[in-house]
Amino acid sequence: MVLMVGARSAARASARAVRTARAVAAAPQAVREIAWKAQHRLYGRYRALIRKGKPKTVAVTAIARELCGFIWAVNREITTAGAVARPWGIR
Repeated sequence: MVLMVGARSAARASARAVRTARAVAAAPQAVREIAWKAQHRLYGRYRALIRKGKPKTVAVTAIARELCGFIWAVNREITTAGAVARPWGIR
């Protein structure tokens, strides 16, 4: 359900809202780049699927699947950065 809501949000045109600027600024640079790339790709993919005549539910489901990949990329970036920042054995 959460992925479907995120996919519907990604189906809208990408813009940086003023109210979310602080939250975006708090994220690491690599995560911000992945998120911006995801927003552009998912929006374009949704529009392409709709242009091809796919039902909205099918398009949103496809976007949700791709969103999983971007979530994985962000998680991998965070865990790799955390592993580099901490010496072995210290938690």
